[in-house]
Amino acid sequence: MTPRAPDTPAARTAALLAIEDEVVHCRACPRLVAWREQVATEKRAAYRDETYWGRPVPGFGDPDAHLVVVGLAPAAHGANRTGRMFTGDRSGDFLYAALHRQGYANQPDSRARDDGLELGGAWITAPVRCAPPANRPTPQERDRCQGYLERELEVLPWRVAVVLGQFGLHALAGVLGVTPRPRFGHGVEVALPDGRVLLCSYHVSQQNTFTGRLTPEMFDEVLVRARELGEGRATPRVAAS
Repeated sequence: MTPRAPDTPAARTAALLAIEDEVVHCRACPRLVAWREQVATEKRAAYRDETYWGRPVPGFGDPDAHLVVVGLAPAAHGANRTGRMFTGDRSGDFLYAALHRQGYANQPDSRARDDGLELGGAWITAPVRCAPPANRPTPQERDRCQGYLERELEVLPWRVAVVLGQFGLHALAGVLGVTPRPRFGHGVEVALPDGRVLLCSYHVSQQNTFTGRLTPEMFDEVLVRARELGEGRATPRVAAS
C-alpha cells in the first residue's frame, strides 16, 4: 500500500472524521451487530446503570501520530460500552498507563470518551471494530473491516506500528501487502521497504498482564523502541524479505 497522507493536520483530521462516521454506522457483519447490541442491552451488572455505546468503535488519537498501536477488537464491556478504543477495562488500564509513562498520553487513565484523555504522537486502532463473541472475530469479519484500517494508515503520517499479538500482526501485514507473512514474537521488528517498521508485542490482555507474560517493563521497552524508530533516532534490526 502506498501512503497518501494529507499534508496538513486539518486535512488529516477531516479525513479521519470521515472514516469515523462510516465506522460507527457500519452494519456489515450480522453476527457482530447482533452480539454488540445484545451485550449493550443485557449489560454487565457493574454497569447496569450506564448506557452502552453498542456500535463499532473508531480509531482514537493524534492525527499527526508517528506511532500506530494496532490491537484486535473492542472488548464487550470495555470499548463496546464506552465507545473508545481500550477504554473502561483492564487492558486499557495497562496500555494507557504505559503510553503516559512514555509521553504519548496526557494522563494514565482511560475511563470514558469525555474523560479528558489526549494522545500526542500516537493513534490507537484495531483490525475489527465491533466486539466479537468470545473475542474471536472470523477471517471474513476481519476482511470486511480491513478497509477502515487501510484508509486510516493512508491518512496518518505513521513511521512505526506496535502490533499487539499475532492477530494484529497478520491483519496489518495483509493490509500492507507484506509477504511472506511475518512470524510473530514479542519484540520482533519487521522493516518495510519504505522504511516504516512493524514492532511486535504481546497483547495487553489480562491473560498476559496478570500472568506476567507481559510486564510493564517489557511493554515500556517496546514503546521506547517505537519512539526511537518513529522519530528517526534508530534503524530497524530486521528487514522484510
